[in-house]
Amino acid sequence: MAGARAVKTLIFAAGSVGGLSGAAYGLLTGQSRRARSIIGLPTDLPLNADGLYFPDGSGPVAARRVDDSLSFAMLGDSLAAGLGAELPDQLPGVRLARGLADELGRPVRLATHAISGSRTTDLEEQVDRALIDPPDLALVIIAGNDVTTRTSISTSATLLSRQVTRLREAGTTVVVGTCPDLAIVLPIPQPLRTIVSRYSLSLARAQRRVLEQIGVRAVSIAALLTPEFLARPQELFSADRFHPNGRGYEFASNVLLAPLCAAATRLRRVASWSGT
Repeated sequence: MAGARAVKTLIFAAGSVGGLSGAAYGLLTGQSRRARSIIGLPTDLPLNADGLYFPDGSGPVAARRVDDSLSFAMLGDSLAAGLGAELPDQLPGVRLARGLADELGRPVRLATHAISGSRTTDLEEQVDRALIDPPDLALVIIAGNDVTTRTSISTSATLLSRQVTRLREAGTTVVVGTCPDLAIVLPIPQPLRTIVSRYSLSLARAQRRVLEQIGVRAVSIAALLTPEFLARPQELFSADRFHPNGRGYEFASNVLLAPLCAAATRLRRVASWSGT
């Protein structure tokens, strides 16, 4: 997600959920301005620590092909890129690469293609880059900015399905974290926060439906993360109060590691059966 640049268009997302009276529109516009002033603009790019990670906890080392290594890619928006993490070791991609290496007992080669501020309309370019050297496993987290920029739910879900299908056709096993619940962004005041929450949850359901149709595992970020982030905002959010901090990414990564390990285990079993 993209901080104030995203919040400034939340009012339009609210209008697309249902008709608003002039008074309600004015109220939500004022609330949107207030939220923007609190959140501010991001001042730093996400950190990056791509490379090879080993089961003994060492890494990263320069990415290279190693026998029995698993190539793992992160695609999506700022949540996949790790904007808000204070140290490279706290990035979600790094935590997940280390977790996968430890659980699978094999090296993991991390490549991050995610870009802060991306919408699902931007996912094609990321997939293009990933497919230069198709990864074995990919995690996609995207859609928060679709909510804040009024991208239609059906369009967003269809584009996601299309790009995930491209990855799968190249032999990549894909796990998708569906749209987060923007109710966790407390600087967005009520009733605007409830409206954008309803929109983001509707988008998450649409994402799950299209992913189920193509046989891809969808992990509900909203269901798994929202209660904890609402209960501990001071601990889990970065200074912008919009993106997680290192501890927040640690919690999220712990939730996402299990489905990724399951997908990687199935991937290895299939490779074994095929004799590769």
